[in-house]
Amino acid sequence: MKKRFLYHRLKKYVDHKNVLVITGMRQVGKTTLMKQIFDEVLNPKLWFDFDNPLDMLHFENIDYDAIYNNLLKESGVKKERLFIFIDEIQNLPVITKIIKYLIDKYKVKFIVTGSSNYYLKNLFPESLSGRKFLFILPTMSFKEYLFFTERSKEEESADTEKNIDSVLNNYSLLEFKKYETDYADYLEYGGFPEVVTTTDSKTKKDVLRNIFASFFEKDIRLLSDIKDIRELRDLILLLVPRTGNMLDITKLSSESGINRVKLYDYLEFLQGVFFIKLIPKFSASIDRSVAGGKKLYFADNGLLNVIGR
Repeated sequence: MKKRFLYHRLKKYVDHKNVLVITGMRQVGKTTLMKQIFDEVLNPKLWFDFDNPLDMLHFENIDYDAIYNNLLKESGVKKERLFIFIDEIQNLPVITKIIKYLIDKYKVKFIVTGSSNYYLKNLFPESLSGRKFLFILPTMSFKEYLFFTERSKEEESADTEKNIDSVLNNYSLLEFKKYETDYADYLEYGGFPEVVTTTDSKTKKDVLRNIFASFFEKDIRLLSDIKDIRELRDLILLLVPRTGNMLDITKLSSESGINRVKLYDYLEFLQGVFFIKLIPKFSASIDRSVAGGKKLYFADNGLLNVIGR
């Protein structure tokens, strides 16, 4: 099975004592990525999916030593280091205290996924701040798109981080033309793994619509405290034509009928769940860069195009 490029970076830290936290938007491939790591770990290991209430039962004992002993018993070993993999960690906020205790006392290794920085930033207390490595898995880059669609055979390794100038200098106009059609497809449908590996354009659009619907069903209805979902939906529609432009909060507030404080909360939420990106205006002056406005971008072009139609 093909591997996302982030896999190579993650492998470097598998044996490190810190928790590995994989986060990113829903359906970008976090669970698949963690399963690939799980399959390669030779130590005793256990997998838990916190979308399943029965899996959470293993961590609901107030006696943390008892939790460890039960996990050890389930793994079938006594002395080797235990590896625990947890999918959708944000569903059980108390887990961070257990993680800290089991790391400190028993050297347990945790590798976990969480669907949103918006929840994870509050989920991990300060006491765990020095015990985790956070990895953000975005939708596929164009280079990954080419690799997963068999248009490129060269897989990026963990040691080949190149700046944009070195990449551009290695490509001729002929090579750019070679991938022109692919790039047009990438700009139209984006980089969600299921979309990239689907060949039919109608199905691609259906998958993107389902991703958008899932965002509202899970990130908003189940996990957030947002009461007026239609208000947020309408705000997202107003953001679509502003993509790539400086965001005028005063004008946006006037058009949406949402007060500025609430509007900033919505934007923070959308950025925290990786739905949008707000990029500070570039300036050689740090003061001007901080004080200036921000440009708005959607996290995935395919999602942007589906919403805007």
